[in-house]
Amino acid sequence: MPKTEKVERVAELKRRVEGAEALFLADFRGLTVGDVTDLRRSLRESGTRFAIVKNTLMKRAVGEVGAEGLQALLEGPTAVAFVDGDPIMAAKSLMDAIRRFRTMELKGAYMEGRVLSAGEAQSLATIAPREVLLSQLAGMAKAEMSRAAAMMQALQSRFLALLDAFQEKHRAEHPPASVPEEQEEQPPSEPPQEAREESRPDTESEQKSDETEEEEGE
Repeated sequence: MPKTEKVERVAELKRRVEGAEALFLADFRGLTVGDVTDLRRSLRESGTRFAIVKNTLMKRAVGEVGAEGLQALLEGPTAVAFVDGDPIMAAKSLMDAIRRFRTMELKGAYMEGRVLSAGEAQSLATIAPREVLLSQLAGMAKAEMSRAAAMMQALQSRFLALLDAFQEKHRAEHPPASVPEEQEEQPPSEPPQEAREESRPDTESEQKSDETEEEEGE
């Protein structure tokens, strides 16, 4: 392969690695051209592009993007699944293909900046798809919100019941004082006739007494 073509091929692989959500590396020995075509078609449905790569060029490409850990997996016949969609769906499709094509083996994967072993890559296929996980999370959040609302309502009802009980107890221990009816004001009663006569000054006696005092003075 001419040097210019190699440079262009490395640049293309580098672009694919940088733009992929995940990479799955597999040993494709035993697959026919028809098997590879069928595999590419089935993986394309999950947003995955399956390509047979040259190890030397792929090593240069992953080295330039800082994924040197993948270089240890680039031994023997290598095919790379470049995942542009959901890595979990891609892992499920790839594991279905491996069950169909018994000779193909999964070497490992690269996702979120770390290299995954073959076992770790296979375990991704057992995880529920992203849509299912999001739906489960939404259901859990809704259940928790309903539970919190029920607890708040129960606490509010209990508080109101305690408040009513406290008010009943307070009324029983402190009954309201009775207010006496206002009495009508009675006009002061006049003293009896005899008392009025007794209290009247004896003007005639006083007059005589004054005359007697004048005579004695003369």
